[in-house]
Amino acid sequence: MSDNLMDRRTFLAGAVALAGTAALAGPGWTLGEKPEKPTSLELPPLPYRENALEPYLSANTLSLHYGKHHAGYVARTQKAIQGTSLESQPLEAIIAHAAAAPDSLALFQNAAQAWNHNFLWKSMKPGGGGKPPEGSALAMAMDAAFGGFENFADQFAQAANGQFGSGWAWLVADAGVLSVVTTSNADTPLTRNQTPLLTLDVWEHAYYLDYQNRRAEYVQNFLNHLANWTFAAENLAGG
Repeated sequence: MSDNLMDRRTFLAGAVALAGTAALAGPGWTLGEKPEKPTSLELPPLPYRENALEPYLSANTLSLHYGKHHAGYVARTQKAIQGTSLESQPLEAIIAHAAAAPDSLALFQNAAQAWNHNFLWKSMKPGGGGKPPEGSALAMAMDAAFGGFENFADQFAQAANGQFGSGWAWLVADAGVLSVVTTSNADTPLTRNQTPLLTLDVWEHAYYLDYQNRRAEYVQNFLNHLANWTFAAENLAGG
C-alpha cells in the first residue's frame, strides 16, 4: 500500500466533520462539462471579481485557473459520483470515501483538487498580505510557533519555492500548533488530520501566465499583497 493511500486513510475520521466550515463557499454555478442530472457538488463563485487581484494575479490567470482548471475538477467529480450514493454528500465526504478506496484515485484527485481550490480563493483577497493584526490570536500563534511573522514568511516562501513540481504550500494547525507544510499534486492536509489555515497553489497553471518561471516573485507577492489573514484567523478559531 502506498504512503499516500495510508495518509489518505487517516483522513477518514475527521474529514466529514469539516463539512460546512468557513473553508467552503455555498452552492454556486458550474462551468465546463455537466452531468445530466445535478449533484450536491457545485462550483462556488469566486469571492471577488476576476480582475480584483491585479496587478499580482491577472484576470487572464484567474479566468483560466478558476474557469478551466477548477471547473474541470468539479465537473469530473460530478460525473464520477452521478448515480451513486455520493451524489448527495458534501465534498469532504466524497474525499473521505475516495481516500479509503484503492480504486478511487481519480475521484480522490479531482475531489481533493476541487476542495483545495475552494480553499485557495478564500486564502487571497484584494489588499491582503502583510502581517496579521498585532496581538491577534493568529499573530500570537505565529510568534509561538515560528518566533515571529518574518520567520514564518521565510519558512513559507522556502516551502513554496522548494516544492518540486506541482503542489501546494500550507499554513496549518496541528494539535493547536502552527506549522508550514507542503503537499504534492492533489493531496491536502486533511489527509494528515491537520487544520488548514491558508494555502498557495504552486502548480504552474496558477502563476505561469503572469510570472513564467519566477515562482519566487509569485510567492512573495502572495505574502506581501494577497494573503487573507482574516480567513486564516477564522480557520484557526474554528479548528
